[in-house]
Amino acid sequence: MGSQTLGMPGRHLPPDPDQGDANTIGGYMAVHARPAAFEGPDGMSYSVSLEADATGDPVRPWGAFLLFVRWRRIGEQGVEGHLETGYLEFGDSAPEALALLGSWSLSSVRSELDQLVRGQEQARNPRKWWDVMRTEDTE
Repeated sequence: MGSQTLGMPGRHLPPDPDQGDANTIGGYMAVHARPAAFEGPDGMSYSVSLEADATGDPVRPWGAFLLFVRWRRIGEQGVEGHLETGYLEFGDSAPEALALLGSWSLSSVRSELDQLVRGQEQARNPRKWWDVMRTEDTE
């Protein structure tokens, strides 16, 4: 995927509130000079990156989406996987689409992560263990 990224290398600098609104995902990344991180409903840690890619649609040529990197919990530090949304915002250019997505609140971004994780869990395990046990008991 030939995409453009609004991401920053991991650095630990003091926050600079003059860089933006830390309540938005783009502002948070600017104020803290690093990607935002969230704990998913699965208990795993996720960093988020704002990405844009050409859509092939002349009416909406660029789409922006969220890419969540899941970090390994056990063993050597590293990436265990990722989740990504579909296109959430559109623009005539990558910077325009990224700016629109960057204006999203942190809670909206968190909500997208929660939906992705729950959808992945549902696809892997459509029935809860207690539902399976109840079915086996009645057979």
